[in-house]
Amino acid sequence: MKLIIQEDADKVAEFAALYVRKRILNFNPGPERFFTLGLPTGNYISFVCFDSQGMKLIIQEDADKVAEFAALYVRKRILNFNPGPERFFTLGLPTGIYICFVSYTVTAGSTPLGMYKKLIELYREGKVSFKYVKTFNMDEYVGLPRDHPESYHSFMFNNFFRHIDIDPANVHILDGNAKDLAKECEDYEKKIKEAGGIELFIGGIGPDGHIAFNEPGSSLASRTRIKTLAQETILANARFFSNDMSQVPTQALTVGVATVMDAHEVMILITGAHKAFALHKAIEEGVSHMWTVSAFQMHPLTIFLADEDATLELKVKTVKYFKGLMQHHLKLIED
Repeated sequence: MKLIIQEDADKVAEFAALYVRKRILNFNPGPERFFTLGLPTGNYISFVCFDSQGMKLIIQEDADKVAEFAALYVRKRILNFNPGPERFFTLGLPTGIYICFVSYTVTAGSTPLGMYKKLIELYREGKVSFKYVKTFNMDEYVGLPRDHPESYHSFMFNNFFRHIDIDPANVHILDGNAKDLAKECEDYEKKIKEAGGIELFIGGIGPDGHIAFNEPGSSLASRTRIKTLAQETILANARFFSNDMSQVPTQALTVGVATVMDAHEVMILITGAHKAFALHKAIEEGVSHMWTVSAFQMHPLTIFLADEDATLELKVKTVKYFKGLMQHHLKLIED
């Protein structure tokens, strides 16, 4: 067996033609001795993953480009949906800041924040309106006043909602100070259903593949619920509370994996080399509750939007395949 590698498809075709010529000449065919050649059909159709459904991996140069693409995609989806007073576009949103441990160094994720900044720019340029958009955020701390600078309420209003034309009544964030937290979670699910479901749910992940506060081991059938934070998460968050662990919330309310899976479409933002293994687990291996992000392999319409660093653990053929679809992917954000 021989494996002969050429630079590109044209070189493969040229080599093949020259080899056929050489074989015919060496065979020296004549009237009594024909050279018999089996040939393929010139045109063939191959099925690829890119279509209106299925999973897409879109690779951008860096985190800033990921944030920009995400914002442009949100804009395009809203415009195509053409929302109005009787038909709202419902958007699921991540919080802009998350904390994770990477080789004993605390890292703050900012890709969602970059997306929000770009969406604000697009709004100010008159390229998108949120007047007929409803939003549902993924999570919130338990027991933290909503006006606390580290609450997700504060973050979202300070960095996004106050800068666009969305009606505050159409903004939904879990209330971590509700008297009955279990009922708050149940009501959140009902509100999503009453809104007609979420059209596009955007999320980020951690290096362990968690989405929202659905950490490894979470049920893939989970719904909005109360979660006790891992000790590592509490320790990491202490930097936002004057390094006083006693001030860090120990619980949070979070949407479940199934809550996100119910959305019509899901877009996962993944940036940084520290998340490369999680992306590998998400798209190149099987579904596992130990890597909650892997559940989105089963979703009929998922976009994994990653930067170059986040692809370091992927197989070369996986990266090459999806990069080959980039011209198709760019059409997703074109006017």
